Amino acid sequence: MSNQKFRVEYDLLGERQVPQEAYYGVHTLRAKENFEISGTAISAYPNLVIALAAVKQAAAMANAELGLLRPDLRDAIVAACIELREGRLQDQFVVDIIQGGAGTSTNMNANEVICNRALELMGHERGEYMYLHPNEHVNLAQSTNDVYPTALRIATFFAIEHLLEAMARLHAAFDEKAVEFAGLLKLGRTQLQDAVPMTLGQEFSTYAVMIDEDMARLREASTLIREINLGATAIGTGITAHPEYARKALEALKQITGIELSTAPNLIEATQDCGAFVQISGVLKRIAVKLSKTCNDLRLLSSGPRAGFGEINLPPMQAGSSIMPGKVNPVIPEVVNQVAFEVFGNDITVTFAAEGGQLQLNAFEPIIASALFRSFRHLSAACITLAEKCVKGITANAEHLRETMDRSLALATALNPYIGYKNATAVAAEAHMQGTTIREVVLRRQLMTETQLDEALRPEALIEPRIYENLANVVAVSGAGHEQNVVAQ
Repeated sequence: MSNQKFRVEYDLLGERQVPQEAYYGVHTLRAKENFEISGTAISAYPNLVIALAAVKQAAAMANAELGLLRPDLRDAIVAACIELREGRLQDQFVVDIIQGGAGTSTNMNANEVICNRALELMGHERGEYMYLHPNEHVNLAQSTNDVYPTALRIATFFAIEHLLEAMARLHAAFDEKAVEFAGLLKLGRTQLQDAVPMTLGQEFSTYAVMIDEDMARLREASTLIREINLGATAIGTGITAHPEYARKALEALKQITGIELSTAPNLIEATQDCGAFVQISGVLKRIAVKLSKTCNDLRLLSSGPRAGFGEINLPPMQAGSSIMPGKVNPVIPEVVNQVAFEVFGNDITVTFAAEGGQLQLNAFEPIIASALFRSFRHLSAACITLAEKCVKGITANAEHLRETMDRSLALATALNPYIGYKNATAVAAEAHMQGTTIREVVLRRQLMTETQLDEALRPEALIEPRIYENLANVVAVSGAGHEQNVVAQ
């Protein structure tokens, strides 16, 4: 027989027994029972809980300043909110992140937890709402329709900062490898075919640059998320709120969060519009696309070890097969690929949810929150995992790179300015047919002297723009009498 104790709470549907040890109340209990959807509670996203507490703290401070909330009630609410922002009672946020009601259950979960903790701080029992009430006091001058979007935007801002930190670590890892591999000449490829020379350092520097560009785009998008609709209440008209409430709540919220927030110029528009979340989701998709492309490259470049590209070695992390002894798979790039695929799907979810709003409110922000926070969390983890468990441990197969360069027909491209496109084409064809090198064919046909060829094929000359001097003379002297024969063959 259970010894669990209960307290009785009431709502418009009647009375319910709530566990006495719970800080949440009847509204949260019903929502917990109604929304057994994802199995992921709000507590799984601490930034959202912290943001909700910040909004409630700011509201209490603003209402007290306007003479609408007694100082002792304000102090108790503020103290409870500070505890939540410090990480206490996170486990009391039990409602599923995916829920009906446009986030009302999340708002009430916050109201009830804050209220019952504040009651304790005032010396009362949980559920003694005659002293402090979740709706009358904690939710004073607020609606779910301005609390939830505001908290979601603040939580998103925190998530952006965390993702930027993770991306910075990955950027640094690629940047270090770009320096380490700066002197290793290799073949570039287009359409998976040999193209022209480059260095392995140049190849890795592109991955660092791509991350840097996406970090810039993420910072740009974060400016949109700093515009809030707190003070809009139900639909943006500000009904039930003091005329000065929005301004004072904004100032308090800026102080609490340290974020340079602003109030939307049109609160009716802001209450129904989810465009900022669409923009953020699009940037996350962009990041995921380029991360996945980078991981595709890493898997290709490390393929083998003997029958693939084999240009780099990824650090071995685990045995790769239950049947093939000695096989090691690129498991870290593979998991990042899968995170990217998830982000693509999350972006579609955000798109449909934002489009699905009707008239003065979008009821689908909970699924937007779920999709965005999963994308943020998994992308952040993916960046750190890729940096720490893969990129930092990558090594180059320098000897193999040299051998590939020596055998490559792509060197013919570098000789275009010296011997002309026709000669270069014929040289490449002959080298391919006879299984020899570009160098050997050029020297045998006396298209260039060995000194000229050494100069033309210097690593520095192969990987960056240069001024070609006296090219007409080189072609005229070295190619005279040979072009017709070379092309004919």
